[in-house]
Parts: sequence; C-alpha cells; structure tokens
Amino acid sequence: MLHRFERNISVLGRSPRTYDNYSRHIAAVALYFNQLPTKIDPEQIQDYLFYLQKKSKTPSQTYFKHTVYGLRFMLKAEGLDYSHLRLPSIAHEKKLPVVLSKQEVWRMLKACKLLKHRILIGLLYGCGLRCMEVRSVRLQDLDFDRKQLHVVQGKGKKDRLVPLSDHLIRGLHQYIEAEKPKDWLFHGQPEGRAGGELDSRYSQRGVQWAVKQSAKAACILKDVHVHTLRHCYATHLLEDGMDILTLQNLLGHANIETTMEYLHIAQLSHKSAFSPLDTLFAQCSPASKLPK
Repeated sequence: MLHRFERNISVLGRSPRTYDNYSRHIAAVALYFNQLPTKIDPEQIQDYLFYLQKKSKTPSQTYFKHTVYGLRFMLKAEGLDYSHLRLPSIAHEKKLPVVLSKQEVWRMLKACKLLKHRILIGLLYGCGLRCMEVRSVRLQDLDFDRKQLHVVQGKGKKDRLVPLSDHLIRGLHQYIEAEKPKDWLFHGQPEGRAGGELDSRYSQRGVQWAVKQSAKAACILKDVHVHTLRHCYATHLLEDGMDILTLQNLLGHANIETTMEYLHIAQLSHKSAFSPLDTLFAQCSPASKLPK
C-alpha cells in the first residue's frame, strides 16, 4: 500500500517532501489503531479526527489538515472514494498576506549583522524567491553580464529568469569574494541523507532563522516569514507600475488568478484606498482634528 501511495503522489507530480509529510500522518493513524487505515471503520476515523481537533484546538491546524489530505491520497491510490472513510472537506481560509513597507524591508537589510544574511534577504526580496529556491541557487545560476538569475526547477518543476539588481550584483560580488562558495551560493552544515549523500546547502531552518532575526533586529512587529519577502516583491513591483502578466512570469505562477490576488494588497495610484475623513476635512474644514 505504501508503494502504491508513493507511486500515486509521484505520478501526480507532487514532491518527495509531500510523500514524506503525508506518509507520516498515515503512519500515525495506522499506529493509533494498529491496522491499515483502509481497514478502519469510518466512525473510528471520525473519532480520530475529533481527537486531533481537540488536541490542536481548531480544525484549521496544519496537523489536522495534512492528516485528511494524506488519507485522501491514500484512498485515491487504493482506488477508493473519499466517502469510504467519510472524510470532511477542508475549507480554504482567505487571508491577505502580510506585506512590509519598503522602509521596513530597508530596515531589515540594514539590521543584518552578517553579509551572508543581507545577501540572502536581498535575493528573497529582490528576486521574489521561495525558501527552497534561494537555498538551491548555484554560482552557475548567476548571470552578472545579463543581470539575471536562473531559477532552476522552482515550484511545479519550472525554470524561470528573474532580473538581478545592480545593487544586489555588487553585494553578490562582495559576498562571493569573502565566502568563496564552490557550488551552492549559500552553504550550511552537511546533513546526512539516505544513501550516504550529503547536502551542504543552507538549511530551511537556517533561512527561516535569518529572516526572523533580521525582522526582530529591525523592530518590525508584523508576523514576518520567509515567504513574506516574496509577497513584498510582488506587491512593490505592482505599486512601481509593473503589469500583471510580467509579474506572473517573474513569480512563476501557473495561473494568473494567483498573481491577481496581489491587486487586493497593492496601493495602486489610480485605485488607492482612502478614508472619507480625508476628503471631509479637505472639503469642509481646515482643522486637523475631529470636532469635539
């Protein structure tokens, strides 16, 4: 069953990390009941999901959702319908992403104590990279003459080219001269992998820590994550006048609808939101305070 599960996830184009994640949740179900999940009574599955709800306080918690998603993939691999285990639907929350102002991004860059972290954040923001993409940058992907970065096999196994700022190129030259990386642009501690392979790229936790520390040092109160800088990249480019189709290509989005979500965040000059109090004071009173 596990082999069919892995094969199904691979054929559908999901990443090995998806398999690792979902298989762990299926294993947890199997261990909890001491039998294959396909053999478990739907009522028992409902009890287990209720247990996860109580444990994580809300059904929107990641562990609950990934358990349901994992069970769905398992049923698909076994040729069974979702109704076999009466799995619930997962409502997708519509939340606007956190976006920093340009001044806040500048403060983060200035707050970095290490050149490595400044270049890391510069690439995340200046090129709109995802966490895995910035970790996977090789020296050969940097084209300083054409001022481009080749993002190799990003999300959805797609390549794309993004512009490199002259400011970032100067910083990259300085960083490469100082750190002398051999292959990966950002190196970390070697980690053991299956088959004896070593991966010396900067770890995901390392990238996350660098971003969090920079935001903390810059006294930013917003909830900043690695992906926040990608949101800033998209929003600020729209505000600077970039058209939505060009932005879609730079972000590597398969669907334009995903890119268009940033239109709800960007403060575009011809659609800039404002309070009616602004025009009220401008038209009715020169005073700068509300009437008492």
